[in-house]
Amino acid sequence: MPPKKNKTKKTTKKNPEKSENELEAKYRRSVLDIAVLQDRIALQCESVIKVQSDRVDLRRRVRDMEQKLQHTRQDHRDVNSDLSRQYKTMQTELTSKVKRLETEASQLKEELGLCQEELRREKREREQVEREKDATISDLQHKLDNMETDCEKVLHETLDSLTVQLSLARRGWEDKSTTIHQNYKEVLSEFGLNALDI
Repeated sequence: MPPKKNKTKKTTKKNPEKSENELEAKYRRSVLDIAVLQDRIALQCESVIKVQSDRVDLRRRVRDMEQKLQHTRQDHRDVNSDLSRQYKTMQTELTSKVKRLETEASQLKEELGLCQEELRREKREREQVEREKDATISDLQHKLDNMETDCEKVLHETLDSLTVQLSLARRGWEDKSTTIHQNYKEVLSEFGLNALDI
């Protein structure tokens, strides 16, 4: 009987370990996903900062060019018109790029929030599995203790029974031994011998 109990105990241990391994794998994947998202956000933030810095530099350059153009406006009207057009185009492109990067950063923040929520949910599930596993182990330990008590009880009853049987057998042997000794004494006395002398 005990080997069967051990087998069921092993199989009940394998299933929680398997689910625990799956939860740990999910947890690791979630942690990696969060790290990747954080890296992407950091890169996007650096890009936004660089774009804003470029924008400030471009505005300064444009101001410098406008000052130069004021002195040479008469001679360089075409250049001034072209630079103005380029400035507006670049400003439009930079504005749209900044908006696009801000939208991307917002989406990444949302994804990060979803990943964090999923991570919290998986942690709760893992804690639930841990509680169930502990309850199962406790239940099995209780059953094992009960079996141990029952086995001890059966063993004590068996030993008590054997003690009684041995006691009865001993009395029987002692009675037989006394009868045999008495017979030998009588036989010896018939031959005129004393049993104590022998």
